[in-house]
Amino acid sequence: MGLTIGLVGATGAVGRKMMEILQERKIPVDTLRAFASQRSAGEKLEFNGKEITVELLTEEVMKDTFDYLLFSAGGGVSEKYAPIAAAAGNIVVDNSSQWRMTEDIPLVVPEVNSHVLKGYRGIIANPNCSTIQMIVALAPLHKKYGLNRIVVSTYQAVSGSGHEAIMELEGQIKDAAHPHTVYPKRIAANCIPHIDVFNENGFTKEELKMVYETQKILEDDSIQVNATTVRIPVFYGHSESLYLEFDQEPNVQEVKAILEEAEGVIVMDNPEVNEYPTPLETANTDDTYVGRIRKDLFNTKALSMWVVADNLRKGAATNAVQIIEAMEAMI
Repeated sequence: MGLTIGLVGATGAVGRKMMEILQERKIPVDTLRAFASQRSAGEKLEFNGKEITVELLTEEVMKDTFDYLLFSAGGGVSEKYAPIAAAAGNIVVDNSSQWRMTEDIPLVVPEVNSHVLKGYRGIIANPNCSTIQMIVALAPLHKKYGLNRIVVSTYQAVSGSGHEAIMELEGQIKDAAHPHTVYPKRIAANCIPHIDVFNENGFTKEELKMVYETQKILEDDSIQVNATTVRIPVFYGHSESLYLEFDQEPNVQEVKAILEEAEGVIVMDNPEVNEYPTPLETANTDDTYVGRIRKDLFNTKALSMWVVADNLRKGAATNAVQIIEAMEAMI
């Protein structure tokens, strides 16, 4: 018998991607119900060859019975409606930042910590897109060598800000006078070291997400993370430059071998033939790509690497669907 799945925020970029990935990965869905605000309610969507009418999101419909509810409609919506759905006995996979640091709510990257899902019902948090791809690459190395410090600089695509940001970049590419409303500065032919709001300590909220989400997922509060998150004029795909310090000295060839065996990781690392991942090459895929793996010149226990993934897929929709797959595998 197939699953009954609800999708909150179905008409947004990530919501539509979730529908696409549910089909691609052949999740056995018997019934899919799509929910959105008054603005999008009534819209028609297609799923597995059938037409679905988007329903208005209300407290009452969240009390209905679902095997899983996927939320991708922002923190305010999740704050209001996810607890109602969970109280009705439903499993909620939430893509917003609302519940990620709540102590009793699992924050899950299936390749890394799916064990926390065993026997669990309630709200499950999907991590930040930049955190997900970094953790997929670093978890097997942490297990082997013991990570103690991460310095990460991100190069994040505009799709991470939604459809309006994509349109803003497109408009600015075509017309230099096109205004900027999504970002504080022009994004075309530019890079902006400012994602989300600034904290009093000088870090942005996006940067602090990477700090504390990493510690929670890896279950190790001793790992030091220093992040600088940057928006760049790329449509899809986040990239990250990582500097890593370990308790034990890593061997580059062994590191490559570990990553080649790791679930969800593809190593692209042959600089002599320009083999390293870029957003264009990794678009519309579900893996995390790693290249430019090299030892630090001065610290024998440190190395650097370059990590790229599709932010709408592995960074959001695919990870959420993989959580469903992981839970189904435990039944």
